[in-house]
Amino acid sequence: MTTTPTALLAMGPGIADRLFTPVRRERLIALVDTDPDLVAHRLTGPTPEVARALAGAELLITCWGAPPLTADILAAAPRLRAVVHAAGSVKHHITPACWERGIQVTSAAGANALPVAEYTLAAILFAGKNVLSAAHRHRELRVPHDWRAELAGHGNYRHAVGIVGASRIGRRVIELLRPFDLDVLLFDPYVDAGAAARLGAVKVELAELCARSRIVSVHAPELPATRHLIGAAQLAAMADGATLINTSRGSLIDGDALLPELVSGRLNAVLDVTEPEVPSAGSPLYDLPNVLLTPHVAGSLGDEIHRLADFALEEIARYAQGLPFADPVTPDDLTRMA
Repeated sequence: MTTTPTALLAMGPGIADRLFTPVRRERLIALVDTDPDLVAHRLTGPTPEVARALAGAELLITCWGAPPLTADILAAAPRLRAVVHAAGSVKHHITPACWERGIQVTSAAGANALPVAEYTLAAILFAGKNVLSAAHRHRELRVPHDWRAELAGHGNYRHAVGIVGASRIGRRVIELLRPFDLDVLLFDPYVDAGAAARLGAVKVELAELCARSRIVSVHAPELPATRHLIGAAQLAAMADGATLINTSRGSLIDGDALLPELVSGRLNAVLDVTEPEVPSAGSPLYDLPNVLLTPHVAGSLGDEIHRLADFALEEIARYAQGLPFADPVTPDDLTRMA
């Protein structure tokens, strides 16, 4: 007979209450020995209650705002064996000390990929019909107009959509695009032509993708090698009127190179992430008619975070039964995660 694992919640203020509705709290309590009202917002210099819970915890349940699990913190958690992250990337709190200790890690990155891919699909289809520009023009004109003539070069039939990065989200976007009559191009140095074809895309180099695609959507991970992956040369290669979509990380696009292309009106953009995360109050991005700027909302929010909680509960149930995680994270995975 297996013993019930002891767990501690570690995440930002208010998040646990949003994640675990009353019904989900009941299931959590049934799976592990934990107090869902005791949430560690920090593990350095913890309160006595958190320190005691950390010392006895076999499992940490984390989400946004989870504190980094440094060697010192792990030393204060001698029984810790696993981390279940009820969100996407674990880069901000899983440290090399965790891997050295052999701690098992799982993440709801796959579940969090779904709303990001759905946002991206909507952005692609709207961009294909030039909806953003048409809406602004309609607001300005306010009279009957020959829209079929003005939008004659647009639509969602047989134009190319370029996907930069076969990440979880990038693959999900390609999957969602299958029912549409679009030609999907893929740039990812770790995916060969055969694997790209099985996904439903044609493998090309980045320069070709930018030159051929009416819409370019960025889904690569944030790494030193991907900083400004889309720079001046790639932007210059994009055709007049093309749209750039970024739901990954702001650092992947050279903002200084992109801004003149947007101010001139040559390119359009849908930006859910920027660098910095919140542009300065005087940034033209807020007012340009050819830019849709959203405040990093493509990922799970509102009732979508319950999908993350349900994923975490399933992984906790597997752990409690002595089963391996269904979606484990390894050190190598971090090179492909946002």
